[in-house]
Amino acid sequence: MKTRSILLLMIAEICAMSLWFVSAAVLPSMVAEYGLSSGQQAALSSGVQGGFVLGALALAISGLPDRFDPRWVFAACAVLAGLINAALLIVPPDTVSAVMLRVATGALLAGVYPVGMKIAVGWGSHDRGFLVGALVGSVALGSASPHLLALGGGTDWRLTIGLASALAVGGGLLAFGAKLGPHHVKASAFNPRAIGTAWTNKGVRLAILGYLGHMWELYAMWAWIGLIAAASFTLTMPDGDAERLATLTAFLVIAVGAVICVPTGWLADRVGKAQVAAGAMVISGGSALLAALTFGGPVWLVLLVLLLWGASVIPDSPQLSALVADHAPADQTGSLLTFQTALGFGLTMVTVQATPVLAGLWGWQPVLVLMALGPVVGVAAMRGLIRLA
Repeated sequence: MKTRSILLLMIAEICAMSLWFVSAAVLPSMVAEYGLSSGQQAALSSGVQGGFVLGALALAISGLPDRFDPRWVFAACAVLAGLINAALLIVPPDTVSAVMLRVATGALLAGVYPVGMKIAVGWGSHDRGFLVGALVGSVALGSASPHLLALGGGTDWRLTIGLASALAVGGGLLAFGAKLGPHHVKASAFNPRAIGTAWTNKGVRLAILGYLGHMWELYAMWAWIGLIAAASFTLTMPDGDAERLATLTAFLVIAVGAVICVPTGWLADRVGKAQVAAGAMVISGGSALLAALTFGGPVWLVLLVLLLWGASVIPDSPQLSALVADHAPADQTGSLLTFQTALGFGLTMVTVQATPVLAGLWGWQPVLVLMALGPVVGVAAMRGLIRLA
């Protein structure tokens, strides 16, 4: 029953989270048809992050995942998100309405990602690093899937939008097949006093700081990895071939991180969450610097570096959330996790929006170096947590 429920939940997450980067995956085709500016492109991607923050806070304050069966919350949010995303088929992407549709999609995905983790942790206590790692891996794979859909759909961006929308609806319905585990309990609703704890509790403060360093890098990299790869590949190969390879690269870079989340979750349960998170950030920060150094170099070398970056940029995420739960007072865990998530995704609104703008001003290499600053801060925070233990 446990294995079946977790597998169904993972598949549902993959399907629903295909909506997250669907606009980024089809941007080249949208730009070719509508001539979107860099600001419009960034707004379509960062709108999801902004909506997610609003949705997460709304769900926490209302307590909907606690007052109702979380599977119903998951299903309703995924189905509605799929339907709203499908509206992009009739709303021109160069309008404010399109951006608002992406904001609404992000708000509804707040009922998929965190609620899915809530269901998963109900199935274990001593293996939660593994369970959360598996769910975050599913989120990563779902986030990668639009790039694979875009590769199959070619220049028809509407086909990719339609497929992702249909997957989200199907994923929402699939969530009903999962069962609630024996450790399923009600998490506390948002408690404003927990904001003070986020500062006064050193363990929580360091875990949140590490999470912010992680988020500084993660979504800026995920959102624009296709453009980064394309800009590098076009320096050494024909534009059409470079664009197709960049689309495949974007899928592989995000997907490889999904695979790595599972064994690193198992490892964190045995050697320590802070140690695993720190190691991942050392590698991801170094990979960002290597990506800057190899930019425009041999295609095989750039691809290897980007794959290493993708493998190391996400495994710290579930462990950083688990560390907040480990150090938080029991009656404030839900509130502090909500606060951590809101801060992290609020930061991504800035980084996702600013990344293509800065790349247009400076070029991609300085921006890649800038991304490495987040892991530097994160590693310093993890060292503090290790000493605190």
